Amino acid sequence: MRFSAKSRIRFLEEMQEDQLDLLVIGGGITGAGIAWDAASRGLKVGLVEKQDYAGGTSSRSTKLIHGGLRYLKQFEINLVREVGQERALLFERAPHIVIPQPMMLPIYQGGTYGKFSSSIGLAVYDRLAGVIKEERRKMLSKDETLRQEPMLKGDGLKGSGLYVEYRTDDARLTVEVMKTAASLGAKTVNYAEAESFIYENDRVLGARIKDRVGGGSYEVRAKEVVNAAGPWVDTLREKDASLSGKRLHLTKGVHIVVPHERLPLKQPIYFDVPDGRMIFAIPRAGVTYIGTTDTNYNGSIDKPTMTVEDRDYLLEGINSVFLEAKLTAQDVESGWAGIRPLIHEEGKDPSELSRKDEIFESKTGLITIAGGKLTGFRKMAERVVDLVNKRLEGAGVTSFVPCKTDRLPISGGGDMGPKGFERFKAEWIQRLTDKGTDPAKAEELVYLYGRHVAEVWKRAGEEPANLEEAQVAYAIEEEMAVTPADYLIRRTGNLYFNRKHAEETFSSVLAWMGQMQDWDGETLEKYRSEVEEEMARTHPQT
Repeated sequence: MRFSAKSRIRFLEEMQEDQLDLLVIGGGITGAGIAWDAASRGLKVGLVEKQDYAGGTSSRSTKLIHGGLRYLKQFEINLVREVGQERALLFERAPHIVIPQPMMLPIYQGGTYGKFSSSIGLAVYDRLAGVIKEERRKMLSKDETLRQEPMLKGDGLKGSGLYVEYRTDDARLTVEVMKTAASLGAKTVNYAEAESFIYENDRVLGARIKDRVGGGSYEVRAKEVVNAAGPWVDTLREKDASLSGKRLHLTKGVHIVVPHERLPLKQPIYFDVPDGRMIFAIPRAGVTYIGTTDTNYNGSIDKPTMTVEDRDYLLEGINSVFLEAKLTAQDVESGWAGIRPLIHEEGKDPSELSRKDEIFESKTGLITIAGGKLTGFRKMAERVVDLVNKRLEGAGVTSFVPCKTDRLPISGGGDMGPKGFERFKAEWIQRLTDKGTDPAKAEELVYLYGRHVAEVWKRAGEEPANLEEAQVAYAIEEEMAVTPADYLIRRTGNLYFNRKHAEETFSSVLAWMGQMQDWDGETLEKYRSEVEEEMARTHPQT
C-alpha cells in the first residue's frame, strides 16, 4: 500500500486487526529510525504520531548533521566519535539531503576558542569523527580569514579554523526515513494520538489511538511498546504512572531567517556572541538563517513560539560580529522555535546539558528513549531495537536479529552515494532546465526529492508550470501530507526558507489539497487558519 494520506485509516485498521511485535509512539526522527530498524529486522511494526511526522523538534533544529565539535569541549569523546561516524554514513546513504559545507570558526581575543586550542581541538575532532583527508581542518590567518569572509569584524580577530559540517533538511530526512520504514512493511500514521495505554497483568501491551483527522478510535496491541515522543515522553510516562527518577529538561531554541543579500555570507560561520555563547549563521538558497538561542522552557510543548526577545537576542549577536550588516527586525522574513528534550542534570545551565540519549524501562515494560541528537538517530534506534529484540527473544517470540541499517539505502538516496548523486544532480538539472524549469527551482527539486524527482516530474507532465501542483499531489499520495502546513513547512520548507513563495502559493495549495481530499468549506477554513497562525508564529511583530 502506498505511503499516502489516503491510506491512514486502513493502516490504523490493520494495526488494530492483528497484534504487532512493536508499537512506536512518536514520529520524529527517533521514532522513524526505530520503525526503520525494527522493520528491517523482520518485526511487525506500527508507529503513531499525534502531529505530522517531524512536527515537533525534528523540523525545528539548526538543520545540521554535524560531528559535534562543541561536545568535544564538554569532553564527550564517545559522542563526538559516534556522531562523526553516523554523519559519514548518512552522507553515503542520503546525499540529496546531507550536504557538506565548509564551516568557519573565527577566533577572537577573549573568545570561546583560542588559536592554539582551536587548532588542536579541530585536529582531535577530525581524528575522532573520522573526517576524510580532503575535509580536514585548515587554519587561516587574520588576513586570510577576512579575505574569505570580509563581513567579519576585524577588531580582536586572531584568525579562524575551517572545518566541514553537513547541512540537512531535518523534516525531509525524517520523512525519507519514515518512507524507508514503510517500504519494509512498517505501518506508520500521522495525526494519530496515543491517548492511553492498554495493560494486561500490569504490563503495557498497546495503546488506544485517536485519529485526529477522521475522529475514529482504535485499540492497537503490541508485544512491546516504545515511547519515542521527544518533548512529550514525560507526558506518556505520566500516563504509564512511571514518571520517577530522571526527567526531561526542556529548553527552547530559536532561529531567524533573513535575505541573503542582507547577510551575504560565503559559508556557514560558528561564532561567539556577547554573552559567551556561540551561534551559527548559515547561508541557504537565497537566505541566511541564524541560531540558536538556548533557554529554559515551560510553555506549550505543542506550539513553541519565537518571541520578540528571542529574535532581538539573535539580531544583537549577529550585529556584534558582522558590524556592516546592521540587521533589524524588518529584515527578519521568518523563523522557528523548537524544544530540545534534554535529560535534567541538577545545577547545569541549558547550554551545558548533555545531548546524550538514555533509555528508561518502567515496571510495566514501557521502553522510553529520551535525549539524543538528530545526527545520532540511527544508533539510538539500534540500541532501542536491540533491547526490544532481546525481550522478544527471551519471551520465545523470535530469535535475535542484529541491526542492518548501516548497510541499507534510505529513500531518495538509494545506493548512488555522494559521487553518484553529483552525476545524478547534473543530469536532472540539465533535464529540467532543458524543458524550461528555472535553474534554481531545478536544483531545489533534486535536493528535495533525490531519486524521487523523476516521479514529481512525471506527475507534472514534464511541464514546469505544473510543478507546484505535482509537488502537492506527490506530498499527499507518497509522503502522507495531510494539511497545507505539512506541505509548506515539512515537505518543502517553503514557509521558513522561501516565505514569499509560500504566501503567494498558499491559496492554490489549500485549494488543491482540498480538492484531492474532498474537504468541505469548514475544513478548508480550519486549515487556512492553521497556516495563518503558523505564519504569525514564525514572524513576531514588535
